[in-house]
Amino acid sequence: MAGSSAGEKTEKATPKRKKDERKKGNVFSSKDFVSAFFMIFVFAVLNIFSDTMYVTLASHLEKFINISGEFTSFSQETLNIILAEGIKTFLIVTAPVFIVAMVVPIVFTGIQTKFLFSMEALKFKFSRLNPFEGIKKLFSMRSLVELIKNLLKLAIITSIIYTQVKDKLAQIVSLFDVDIKVAVVYLCSAIYSVVITIAVVFIFLGILDLAYQWWEYEKNLKMTKQEIKEEYKQMEGDPQIKGKIKQKQREMSQARMMQEVPNADVVIRNPTHFAVAIKYDIEENNAPVVVAKGMDIIALKIIEIAEENKVVLTENRPLARALYENVEIGQEIPQEFYHEVAEVLAFVYDLKNKKLTY
Repeated sequence: MAGSSAGEKTEKATPKRKKDERKKGNVFSSKDFVSAFFMIFVFAVLNIFSDTMYVTLASHLEKFINISGEFTSFSQETLNIILAEGIKTFLIVTAPVFIVAMVVPIVFTGIQTKFLFSMEALKFKFSRLNPFEGIKKLFSMRSLVELIKNLLKLAIITSIIYTQVKDKLAQIVSLFDVDIKVAVVYLCSAIYSVVITIAVVFIFLGILDLAYQWWEYEKNLKMTKQEIKEEYKQMEGDPQIKGKIKQKQREMSQARMMQEVPNADVVIRNPTHFAVAIKYDIEENNAPVVVAKGMDIIALKIIEIAEENKVVLTENRPLARALYENVEIGQEIPQEFYHEVAEVLAFVYDLKNKKLTY
């Protein structure tokens, strides 16, 4: 039972896990949003430029017919000219729609995915050719949701088109009696009205789809407690290795500290529990500096090195403990300790027959 619970994915995905999955291209987005805005923008362009597109198309067709009438025979050169004019006409008329159709899906997919581009998602994987995986996905919850959603969309779109066409049937029939330009403009406007209604439905479905995908995405990324522990080890390092590194750093720091003890002016001790080595260079420092300090074994080591190098040792229990607790190695002593330390240094300099300037 303990093993099964340990392997159960009950924990929310960590930021690192989400970041790694994003690098792989594993993000969620709603195609319904893209489809909705694609329809809105494409048919908006058709509605806005329908008059201009009709005039442009009619003008080029007239020019095309005139050019064709000038030829008495059709050669390869003639066909090339006609083909070039046809392609030119097609590009001019469809350019606005084509540009919008290219840009809108990129923009609205990018907004949802924060414009993620991952080469990982483009890599070939043999697992995609596995028929069992395909069958498994075919009968998955996601496939069922997509089926229900597509059936719902089909029913809604059919209902909207039927209602809109039924209401406008009389106007559509009367278009046979009006100018073709007017008919084209009216049809584009009517189609745009239908599309807007469908797009609103798609946006609503997109919100529901996005909520479901977010839930599914979070569910699939859930982690076991063991996975979180392993990730923590990778990010922070193995606790044992980390402990060894810290120990090594302490040893190196202590070694550098011990090298400064012979240069100290005095070591204040308590008498063996605490030891603080002080040095005062009037030309470089504004106040005496703690060059080494330690407790218990380290204190004994500082005292031993001081004795070997004939550094003055003095016992002052309160001062030794106060300096150990309040002053870091390499720092000047605070003003509150000036008087007591000055007395110690005066005693030291008297021993060494030095003149104290403090």
